[in-house]
Amino acid sequence: MCACNCSCTRSSGVTAPVSERNAVVLLSGGLDSATVLAIAGEAGYRVHAMSFAYGQRHASELAAARRVAEAAGVVEHRVVDIDLAAFGASALTDPAIAVPESPTSGIPVTYVPARNTVFLAYALAWAEVLSVEAIYIGVNAVDYSGYPDCRPEFVGAFQVLANLATRAGVEGAGPQICAPLIDLSKASIIRQGVRLGVDYALTVSCYQADVDGKACQLCDSCRIRAEGFAAAGMEDPTAYR
Repeated sequence: MCACNCSCTRSSGVTAPVSERNAVVLLSGGLDSATVLAIAGEAGYRVHAMSFAYGQRHASELAAARRVAEAAGVVEHRVVDIDLAAFGASALTDPAIAVPESPTSGIPVTYVPARNTVFLAYALAWAEVLSVEAIYIGVNAVDYSGYPDCRPEFVGAFQVLANLATRAGVEGAGPQICAPLIDLSKASIIRQGVRLGVDYALTVSCYQADVDGKACQLCDSCRIRAEGFAAAGMEDPTAYR
């Protein structure tokens, strides 16, 4: 049972043989998505990873996603091109907006409007084509930046949508939206990933990493990641510049 209260099996109650069970995993190249990828693999799924070139301010994240997917031996890794930068309004897609380098209040400017909604919609389309049992997303509502599309309420609402908006859902065989990290601390996520053999040196979490994937040490994502490794009592493998 996932922390998001899904069963990660078809709602029809029919469970396919382990070798035939498929899942789509949203893979950003960061720490959380790499952990979720490993969790899906441990659950016995044949993993189909999906990443997005959405106009983010650096390509290091996608390079990390490719490394993580290769290391995990996924069945397929698709990188989808979409242009969320066309709308701006986020420090992650608009170079004119500075990434905050100290804690801020409220929803920060690094929030990309409707990003997880868009990503899950694409994942849902692919999931229906593949007839998968589950869609995994690495959202977290404990040690996070306060994004509205990382909350349990969002995941639950999207599950309702998925059940209503797809043929598979209407027929009672739609994919479950699984967010196994939703209520875990960053330290707990890291401990679980280490147990599963995740190489966090392959990942990039920094909002403004350089071309080599080296982290700034100053942004919110760097701070949360560093604090997570410290709280877990583990060495931080992050490459800092």
